[in-house]
Amino acid sequence: MTIVEHQQQARSAVPHSVEVADRIPKQRYYDRDFFELENEQLWPRVWQMACRLEEIPEPFDYTEYEILDQSVIVVRNEDLGVSAFQNSCRHRGVKVALGRGTCESGFTCPFHGWCYDPDGTNAGIPRRRTFSEHNRQAGDIDLVPVRCETWGGFAWINFDTDAPPLRECLEPLATSLDAWKVEAFQVEWWYSCRLPVNWKLAIEAFVEAYHVPQTHPQLIIPTRYGLAKGETFDPAAFIESDLRYLRAMSDGMAGMVHADDVAVAEGLRDLELPSDSDAAKATWNRSLNDAVTRWHRERGADIPDLNELAGQNLNLEFFGGFPNFFVLPMYSSASSYRFRPIGPEETLMEIWSLTRPAEGEVRARPTPPEIWSHDDSRWPPIPTQDFSNIPRQQRGLHARGFEYMRLSGELEGHISNFERTIDGYLAGRSQDELLPALREINLYPFDRPIVDLGF
Repeated sequence: MTIVEHQQQARSAVPHSVEVADRIPKQRYYDRDFFELENEQLWPRVWQMACRLEEIPEPFDYTEYEILDQSVIVVRNEDLGVSAFQNSCRHRGVKVALGRGTCESGFTCPFHGWCYDPDGTNAGIPRRRTFSEHNRQAGDIDLVPVRCETWGGFAWINFDTDAPPLRECLEPLATSLDAWKVEAFQVEWWYSCRLPVNWKLAIEAFVEAYHVPQTHPQLIIPTRYGLAKGETFDPAAFIESDLRYLRAMSDGMAGMVHADDVAVAEGLRDLELPSDSDAAKATWNRSLNDAVTRWHRERGADIPDLNELAGQNLNLEFFGGFPNFFVLPMYSSASSYRFRPIGPEETLMEIWSLTRPAEGEVRARPTPPEIWSHDDSRWPPIPTQDFSNIPRQQRGLHARGFEYMRLSGELEGHISNFERTIDGYLAGRSQDELLPALREINLYPFDRPIVDLGF
């Protein structure tokens, strides 16, 4: 069999696969069988961000992570390492933990009292001798471990023992965000939304900038992005336009550009800039980066030199880790997203606001948020605008005359790369075959072209 024939055979095994790279079949976003195939072939094989480490700050703290029909207990060890276990008593399958708490005395099944130490070892079976020897063998009655690694202030789990280590699957995102010192972030707030859309559709609304002019018109400020024909560059007007943009990002995301950083920028309003537009923009960006870095370092926060990041082309605003994790850093702070499927046309989206604490600042342990509806009035303006579109898109996909999405190969290529990588998992490709595709997906997603994934 030729390579081409092998590829065609693999694709044919996946229903509604992407046969033409810039055309995405609509059924992928609502078909029940496709959703179940993802549950069997995708989610058990990928690294998933299970929790922020701040959720389990002390020895023996634990939290429950759920993905579809699976529940995992993530436990902070006595040495402050992290372990994870399938949340199922080895007797009759009852979940031994709910939500979060402390397990210094271990876990006890509420149904029949089987006990487990914090390391998952079975610590006791009531009326043990009534069970046959093969049902109470040491080791076989411990909680089932789940692979667990940490990076960037997060704990991650993977059900696949053959998957490459976490960092290999996160590159180049991991190296880029290490330069941002993401491990120094702490949670300022944490919101959650139940979206009436497929999880992939939700993600794809955030990985291209093509929608910004129509959906987020408050972010399009002509003076900031370019001059009209015949217009003369005005340095003072440019500064005011950039301040409007920073305020729009801060108000629109409830802090993606933190209010502290906006205040620092406001303090530079009288900065003298060159009359040349390119030189003026470079001077402004360099001065603002220096001022933000200096302000936060003076309060003892752990922040990288923002101009050094710019010199490495890392001063970007959106980093994604396949399949459902994102960090959006701007100046001193960041937003972070996680998307989890609930059903074929329902998704749980979470947004964290991450900021850098001052030296000695102690923040409260973050608590899981109330789950708001997508049209809740408490959402900041930018998510509100996005959430107004995506449910309409989900409903529109069911139109009988609509067959597939037509993507811009230049502006929406990341969506094609993302969907075709999913097909690689659904076709049962090996982790080694999939790893190069992850490296493409984990690149900065905006305006990414359609690329050859190697399968």
